[in-house]
Amino acid sequence: MADIFRAEVTGPSGKTVYEHRPETDQSFENALEKAKQGERLTVADGVELLTTGTDRPGVDGERKEAVLRIADRRRAEIVGEEVTFVANINNNVTTACNTGCLFCNFKNSAKKFETEHAEDHNGFTKTPTESREIVRDAVDRGIYEVCSVSGLHPALVLDDEHRELLAANGHGDVNYKPASAYDDDPGTYCEQLRAMSVDDVHVHSMTPEEAYHARRGTDWDYEEVYARLKDAGLDSVPGTAAEILVDEVRDVLCPGKIGTDEWVTAMEAAANVGLPMTATIMYGHIENAKHRVEHLQVVRELQDRTGNITEFVPLSFVHEQTPLAEYGVVDGGATREEDELMTAVSRLFLDNVDHIQSSWVKFGDEHGLKMLNCGADDFMGTLLSEEITKRAGGAHGEFRSFRDYVDMITAIGRVPVERSTDYTERRSIPHSDGTVGPKLGPKADGTPLLSE
Repeated sequence: MADIFRAEVTGPSGKTVYEHRPETDQSFENALEKAKQGERLTVADGVELLTTGTDRPGVDGERKEAVLRIADRRRAEIVGEEVTFVANINNNVTTACNTGCLFCNFKNSAKKFETEHAEDHNGFTKTPTESREIVRDAVDRGIYEVCSVSGLHPALVLDDEHRELLAANGHGDVNYKPASAYDDDPGTYCEQLRAMSVDDVHVHSMTPEEAYHARRGTDWDYEEVYARLKDAGLDSVPGTAAEILVDEVRDVLCPGKIGTDEWVTAMEAAANVGLPMTATIMYGHIENAKHRVEHLQVVRELQDRTGNITEFVPLSFVHEQTPLAEYGVVDGGATREEDELMTAVSRLFLDNVDHIQSSWVKFGDEHGLKMLNCGADDFMGTLLSEEITKRAGGAHGEFRSFRDYVDMITAIGRVPVERSTDYTERRSIPHSDGTVGPKLGPKADGTPLLSE
């Protein structure tokens, strides 16, 4: 299981002793009172609430319930009794990636995709034409958001100009190979975005890590990259690739990825060009409670500067089929109690982010519904297809119908609400025995997304 008081970790490259540990000069009682009064919490306050007190081992059940009650009350004060969800589909372009993150089983080594490589693999690369067909079919059925987060395929470039620069300047140190080296051509990021921009569907894509890949080998800043992506059809940015925004954790967990400062720089650039964004945390692996709260601090400060984050998404680590489990670095993820506290402290600490999401893909239905009583108010989307968590060992399915949502949300006494990606459009859905489907999309008329 995850160790919220972890002081060190032994990864494939050896031992790392953490400088950041959950030791505070605060008391749980003081932190709880500050949360109750709605005061802005410090990192020390957050650590006390997340651990239910650093003066005792384990999670204290009575203290945990006190934190959950305050977080649920705060949720009700800010967003009321509505639970929102969106009609969306995942369309991840490729699993080809050379980054080598220890938490990920979505990727396949990019070398396996090369034409000269004979070994079979279970990965995929979609052409822009294939992406367009997938999204067009989903829009015809009523969805209005497509979420696309992909591996860093060496042939994927921002646009034709980017490809020409990489080809002219040599590419040995920037993870680039021409599309001619591969069986399937992913095109460019801009081509993929234009392909997925069907009938005013909202395209949610291009994480900070993907934006870094889209500027590699150039002197372009992130604003230039995101401006070009926006012109190609990008509507909002997923604040994933965040994992834990503390570099001593990132250096072990995902040493091939950009650091915390560059992640923040990319997100600020997306905000500057007018792209809304989300933010996430992936917890329950090699980090401790101090790292989790420091991550929240990075997100809160980013929101203070931009006011651009529409929702925060706590993602509980699914470990079963990941390199971390394979190497024996972890033997489990976060406990149910840690999930509840992570959601609750996210609500209390992020006093400038209105919406906290519960991920049924990570938690399952029963546990995901519990998060809605711990401070969360959003319950993801229909997805239609989910590949990343499934390939890591997730077992909670790939699709939720509107009927599923209405039944589950009303069962806990809350109000089911269909929403747009940016939360500006909302439609309350009364509980009934009839069929129910989306109505906010360009071709949505209330017909169920799949046959019921």
